[in-house]
Order: sequence, then C-alpha cells, then structure tokens
Amino acid sequence: MRKVLVVGAGVMGHGIAQVAAMSGLNVRMIDIKQEFLDRAMERIKESLEKLYAKGKLKEPPEEVLKRIETMVANPDDESSYAEAAKDVDFVIEAVPEKLELKRAVFSVLDKYAPPHAILASNTSSIPITEIAKATKRPDKVVGMHFFNPPVILKLVEVVRGKETSDETVKITVELAKKMGKVPIVVNKDVPGFIVNRIMARFLNEGCWLVERGVYTKEQVDAALRYKLNFPMGAFELADYVGLDVLVHLMEAMKERGMNLTICPLFKKLLEEGKLGVKSGEGFYKYPAPGKFKKPVVKASAAEGVDYISIVDTAVNEGAWLVENGVAGPEEVDTATVLGLNLPMGILKLGDSLGLDNVLDSINEKKEKYGLEDYRPVQLLENMVKEGKCGVKCGKGFYEYEVSEEDLGEIKVRREGEALWIILNRPKQRNALTPEMLLKMAEVAQKACEDEGVRAIVLYGGDVFSAGFDLTVMKDVDPTKAPETVARPFKKLALALEGCPKPVIAYITGYALGGGLEVAMMADLRLATEDSLLGQPEINVGIMPGGGGTQRLPRLVGLGRAMQLVLLGDPIDAVEAEKWGLVNWAVPKRIADSEVRLLVKKLSSKPKEALALAKKAVRVAQEVPLIDGLEMEAEAFARALATENAKEGIAAFLEKRKPNFK
Repeated sequence: MRKVLVVGAGVMGHGIAQVAAMSGLNVRMIDIKQEFLDRAMERIKESLEKLYAKGKLKEPPEEVLKRIETMVANPDDESSYAEAAKDVDFVIEAVPEKLELKRAVFSVLDKYAPPHAILASNTSSIPITEIAKATKRPDKVVGMHFFNPPVILKLVEVVRGKETSDETVKITVELAKKMGKVPIVVNKDVPGFIVNRIMARFLNEGCWLVERGVYTKEQVDAALRYKLNFPMGAFELADYVGLDVLVHLMEAMKERGMNLTICPLFKKLLEEGKLGVKSGEGFYKYPAPGKFKKPVVKASAAEGVDYISIVDTAVNEGAWLVENGVAGPEEVDTATVLGLNLPMGILKLGDSLGLDNVLDSINEKKEKYGLEDYRPVQLLENMVKEGKCGVKCGKGFYEYEVSEEDLGEIKVRREGEALWIILNRPKQRNALTPEMLLKMAEVAQKACEDEGVRAIVLYGGDVFSAGFDLTVMKDVDPTKAPETVARPFKKLALALEGCPKPVIAYITGYALGGGLEVAMMADLRLATEDSLLGQPEINVGIMPGGGGTQRLPRLVGLGRAMQLVLLGDPIDAVEAEKWGLVNWAVPKRIADSEVRLLVKKLSSKPKEALALAKKAVRVAQEVPLIDGLEMEAEAFARALATENAKEGIAAFLEKRKPNFK
C-alpha cells in the first residue's frame, strides 16, 4: 500500500486522511467542491499542530501535510474520478450514508481504479454486499469503518461482504494496523456491524424505559454513568450522536432485518427539530448549537435503578453476534470497549451482571410487552441452562478465577481479588454459633494478611443470618456468657474492623440479632430492598450481646438505636438506608452485580491510602476530636509518601487515569 484515495472531505473523510498521512502513507483526498477540501485541510492542519504541541506527533505538521494532496472530483464527471483514482492502491469512501450515492461512487471507482486496488467503505450501517453490487470486483470490496474522531479512537471494524476475499480482509487489517488502529474483523455483513448494533440496543432500551414511565431520563443516565461507569448516559450519547443520525441508523438496520422497535421519543424530538447537540437541544439543552457541555445528572438519581433492564438487550445482541458467527466474544468486547469507550466489553459486563439475571429481565419484558426486541438468543438460554451464568458461576462467555472451600458452617469463596466468607447453615437460617464466629474470624484474619485479597465480602445466600442460635443459647451458663458468646463476636470484630482491606456485608433476606451485629462490623453494607434488619433479642427476654448496643448508636443515633433495641421490631432495607444502617438498598436482581462492581471499584483504589483512610475513620468513633485530627494528619503524611500518591497526583495533573500498583 503506497497511495490511499479518500473520497469525501467531511468529518470522517478528512480525519481518515489525516490518520493515513500520519502513518506515512501518501494520501489523495477528493470532494465535489474546493471549499470543502480547503476547510478540511485547515482542520487537519489545526489538529496536527495540537498533536505536535502535545508531543504526540513525532514529525513537524508540514511534513505530514506534504503527503496529502487534494483534488476536486465528482462521480457525475467520470474524467475527474479517472484522474483521481488512476494510480491508487487503496480507496476509502466516506460520503454520506445513502446507498445510491455510495453505489454511484463505487461504480465509477471500479472503472478507473487499478485492477489491484481495494475499494473500502467507511459506512456505519449499509451492508458492504449491497455496495459491492455496483462493481465488477466484489472480492475487493470491504468495509473499513472508522469511529469519530478517527484521529483519537483506535477501533476499525473490517467488514467482510459476501464475496470479499480473505486476501482483501488481510490487507485491510494490515493497513489499519499500519495506521495505528485496532482492527476487528466482522465476519458476516450484518446491518450495523458490531458497535452500532450494541449501541442502538441500550440507547433504545433506555428510551423505552422512559417512554413507559419506569424511570426518568436522569435515572437512566445516572445508572449508566455512576453504576456501570459508562462514559455517557443513553440520552446524553443520543444527543451527542445526533437524533437524526441515530434514527436513520436504526431505521437502516431495521429495514435490513434487525428486530428493533424504535422508541417513539426519538422520532418525537426529531419532528420538533430537537436533534441534540447539533441543534442546541435534544433530550438535554446545550449552550449553543454544536457546543457540547456534559449534562448535569446527579449520582443519587441512580439509586434503586435496575440497570440490568437498560443493558439486557445489548448483552443479548452481543450473544446474537457470537451465535451467528459475526465475531467471537473477545472481538465483540474489544469493539465495544474501543468503539463506545465502555469500561468493559458488553459480554464481560453480562458475565458481571449475571447472565441469568439478564435472561430473566428480557423474558419479563417479552411477557409484558410482546415485542420481538425481547426474543432471547438461544446461545444465552443454553448458557444459563448449563450453569454458565457469568462471574458468580465461574464461567460465562469467559472463565473466571473462582474457587470455593467448604469449611462446614462457613464456605470460603475466592473470586479474583475478593474473598467471600459465606455463612453456611441454610437449614438454620444461618443462625450463628461460637465455633462459626471463630472460624469466620480465623478466615478473615488470613484474608487480611493475603496480598492477593483486596476486599472481603460477608454473605449468607438467601438469608444473611437470623441471629445467634437460640438452641445453643439456652444451654449457656449466664456467668460464662461473656466468654462463650461475647468473646467470639469480639474476635470477629477485631479481625474485620482492624483489617486493612475494606469489608462489605452483603445482606439478603434478613439480618437479625447477631446477624445484624456481624453486618455492622463491616465497613460497608449493601442490602436487597426486601431485606429486614433488626435487634429482636428483647422479644425473647434478652438483649444484644455481640456489640449491637454499641455499634447501632454510632450508625443511626441514640434515638433510633433505642427504638430498634427496646421495641425489637425490624425495619426494611429501604428504611435502613434512610437511617444510615445500610449504605445501599438495591433491587434484588442487581444486588449480586452491585457487590461485584463495588469490589471492582474498591480494588482499583490505592491500597495503602485505603487502609489508612479506613483506620482514620474508625478512630473517629473512639477518640476525642483533637486526638483524631492528630492521627489523621499522621496518616495523611504516610499516604502522601507512597508511590501511589505520586502516581495519582501526576495522573490528575496530566488529566489521565492513574495506574496504581
């Protein structure tokens, strides 16, 4: 490949031309008017100068510009195309998304480009096979879909048409790599390829949730941004893409067989002329037409949102791509990470959320709404039946580092950097015994000393714990209660509260009596919305003996602690969240993924600072303010002296993500 012809000098065309020239290729860029070419060259020059100033361009901008020539050419004037295409090796078409226009361009290129030249289209939605029909060299026609802006985004979808040869695909992949891109081969010519099919699904589903009154647009966007760590919410991204572009893309995919029912809200705004950022208003308002400012969406809006219901069809679509041989799981995920800037690939996200939860969500909608959009992919159904439900099962689209050891009254589960201590007396509703508490303390202490463990999770399955086992309690000698009952609780508390790793209590069903006392030893508590929490000991003639009378007031205040202890009535998790007894009360379906996302987030923090911060916060409950401030100052100095602190500060100043060790 020596010379590349770029057809079209618009946003994508001139970006592709710049990328090609930066990689050392000679580029000829054509368009129908000189003014379009002049404007494109100005933008290329500005971009190159910015990159050079930042040290991201090794040679002076003028040297790159020398490799780009421009020429006015129009497919209606074949002589101009004959001159433009006569000596090129590779053509990349980037004209508007109109099939007839693209066919006209490819027909003329086919006549005048050298026989060996490959003809590629940057189309984002039109099947390559349909474009190739306009030529006599369909084996040399391929999709080469760049993402906007081409200079920054690394992904290129290399799309194989029905007659595209292996050699053409191979050369296109090599060219993309030469241009510094990451090529993903789309093995079947399906509408929307990979990224746009996935994007359309979660944008459309987010819109339907608002259309049906389930959530507000702020709730949907907050859930995606603050819970799943997407760079943009669904409505924010729709505005950024442009609602006219988005609806056109969806209609094109739907016309070509994708089972997509387009959300009416998109078309409604389109009819009102609210196109998004480009018009100054879409789902959100912007400072001026074409001027993007990130919409303000409060993180609190995400609380209680079942975000699986936003991305379920996107995961299902990823499974469809795998099932139909369009791409493998790794390719689908690489495409969605690089093309949509997601924190993890869509299928890996499905594994994290639980493929069984994803399938349940889709089936519920299918039952309720009856749309073809909610037709589960057979591959997804089969995987769930086979127990391949994702991270929690050790296998989904990927295999995970999961091991489990049965220690009798507890189980110890290792999931990557998390160690789960699982209460294992289901028939007794996980009622606690002294031996059980001591075993938990022993396991917790070892986990705290294990460099590979970054977080500890306390979990009980269907029920966290009904409290201390009263069949054991009835035989306790009152004079020995401090030793036989209180001491095991104290030993566990010392292990958990003194641990330098964060500890999470994952509460399901109920946490009562001693069960709540154990949960209060954790640093963070997450409960399903239907869970009950309380200290009912007074109802059987006793009182809390595992720390309940001491930890409760520190968490919820004296009055509410008195209410729970003296009345013995439980409260639900939603109320407990309001009181501060739990940090999060979440829908049952997302609880597993909430815990795992929380572990992932905690594991990304610098461990020294995390340990020092935990200790400083806990000390605040025990000492006078003046002493606590002194201890905090010393801890701050220790944190500041770490290599991770240097990296974190440098990353902040350089506006990049820190790479903590």
